[in-house]
Amino acid sequence: MKKYVAEAFGTFVLTLFGCGSAAVAGATLGTLGIAMAFGLSIIAMAFVIGNVSGCHINPAVSFGLFLDKRLSGKDLIGYWIAQFIGGIVAAAVLALIISMCDLGGVLATGLGCDGYEAASAVGISLVGALIVEVVLTCIFVLSVLGSTADERTAPYAGIIIGLTLAFVHIMGIPLTGTSVNPARSFGPALMMAFNGDMTALSQVWVFIVAPLAGAALAALVWMGLKQKAEK
Repeated sequence: MKKYVAEAFGTFVLTLFGCGSAAVAGATLGTLGIAMAFGLSIIAMAFVIGNVSGCHINPAVSFGLFLDKRLSGKDLIGYWIAQFIGGIVAAAVLALIISMCDLGGVLATGLGCDGYEAASAVGISLVGALIVEVVLTCIFVLSVLGSTADERTAPYAGIIIGLTLAFVHIMGIPLTGTSVNPARSFGPALMMAFNGDMTALSQVWVFIVAPLAGAALAALVWMGLKQKAEK
C-alpha cells in the first residue's frame, strides 16, 4: 500500500500547489510563475516519493509506463485510484482555504480548472483543446519514458521531468490551462461543480481522454525510438 499512498500524496501536493498558485496568485505570478509551481512540485515529489512509487502522480504517466511494460495492470489501476483521490482531496483543501480568504469565493478563483471555448483564455475550440492536450502530454510523457530508461539520466529524472512539465505549461496555460494530467483536472472540476459551476466538470472528459491518448502516442514513439537505437 505504501506506493499507492505515496501516489495519492504526490498528486495531492502537485494539485494543491499547482492549481493553488493559479487560483490564489495567478494574476501576480503570471503564466511563467504558475508553470514553475507545477514543475517544482514534480521535482520536490520526485525526491520525496520517487524511491517509493516512482513518482508518477499522473494517470497519463502511469498509462505510458504500463504500455512500455514497466507497470503491471494491477498497479496501473491502483495508481489511478490513488492519483484521483489525491487530486480530489487537494481540490477540496484548496477550496476550503479559498473560502477563508477575501478572494470572492471559490467560483471567482476558478480553482485552476482547465477548459476550452469560453473557459479558455484564448477561446480555443474543442478540437484545438484535444490536439493541444495530446501533443503536450506526448512530449511530457516522452520525457518520463526517456529520462527514466537510462541509468545515466535516471538520477536527474525528477529535474528533467519537472522542467519539462514547466515548459509545456508555459505554452498550454493560455490555451487550455494545461492538464496533461487527468487527476489534476478532475479534482478541481469536481469542486467547482460542488460549488455550483458545472462548466469545468462538463468539459473534464477532454482532459481525461486527451492526456491518455497523448500518453499512448508517447509510448508508440518511444518504442519506435528504442527499436532504432537497438539496430
